[in-house]
Amino acid sequence: MATPGRPLPLLADGFVDLVLGSRCVVCDRPGRPMCPSCHEARPAHAGVHWPTPCPAGLVPPYAVGEYAGALRALVLAHKERRVLALARPLGELLATSVAASLATIGAGAPVLLVPVPSRAATVRQRGHDPTLTMARAAARTLGPDVRTAPLLRLRPGVVDQAGLDAAGRAANLAGSMTVPAPAVRRISRRCPRAHVVVCDDVLTTGATLREAQRALEAAGVRVHAAAVVAATRRRSAASH
Repeated sequence: MATPGRPLPLLADGFVDLVLGSRCVVCDRPGRPMCPSCHEARPAHAGVHWPTPCPAGLVPPYAVGEYAGALRALVLAHKERRVLALARPLGELLATSVAASLATIGAGAPVLLVPVPSRAATVRQRGHDPTLTMARAAARTLGPDVRTAPLLRLRPGVVDQAGLDAAGRAANLAGSMTVPAPAVRRISRRCPRAHVVVCDDVLTTGATLREAQRALEAAGVRVHAAAVVAATRRRSAASH
């Protein structure tokens, strides 16, 4: 029997499960990839999560919580299992982190979300670019003053980060990103004085965000902050 007050969503979930075999990636309830209860239970606030040790010069990185439990399940299902319907709720979580990073600036100020680039081989293997998709969903959530600008490019030679420690990640990514000058000129004309926020799905050692920041600043683009969905458990969740 449908729960009083919410019969239609529950019936719709049952129909989706019957036809497509979908289940909530968080609680395994039949129906949508993220059920209404888990959607309502998402973190509503974000804060600064500094990695330990922290790469020198890293801008404040904002996250809604620890990379565990529901947040981990959502990120992995979207990234590795191509549950593309999760782009919107993940984008909303990323938007929460972005909004926290912009709390000190005036309303209506232009904002650019710059997603961390993925290796071309990884995008082909997965069939989508999860970070770019989430950044675009976050921009739609935040409104017309926020745009997505995929400015960063990866140089050849970057390997998969999985299994690398902090030193290995830093060495793998050192000098790995670049920003084409024509792209910077176009953005400068369209969005002068925009606040730039680098976006990724998960903060681990901070090496990826720091390299993205370095590449943008080398091209003359000042970075205001970084925003992610979640930060790994072994990183500090306290404001610096």
